[in-house]
Parts: sequence; C-alpha cells; structure tokens
Amino acid sequence: MYAALWRALPGPVWVRLLLALLALAAVVVVCFTWLFPQLAPLLPLNDPDVRG
Repeated sequence: MYAALWRALPGPVWVRLLLALLALAAVVVVCFTWLFPQLAPLLPLNDPDVRG
C-alpha cells in the first residue's frame, strides 16, 4: 500500500517526501480537529465509575 502511494506521488524523491509529510500532517490535523472531538463522548476513558 505504501509503495503504491509512493509511486502515485509526482516528482523527484525530495518532492515525494515533502508531499508525503504534508499529507501526514493534514491527516493528523483532521483527526485532532474533527475526528477525536466527535469520538470523545462515546469513549469512557475518563469515566471514574467502576461497575462490576
């Protein structure tokens, strides 16, 4: 999968590396801006209630 993505990127190696890093940064920003805040109420990570 990563090899196919690498081959799909245009330009020489340094341009491909820059584009890959920019794409990774964009994914991280999208996750922290929209995805994780939407999932936070559904995950009981900070729930102090212990049932058992």
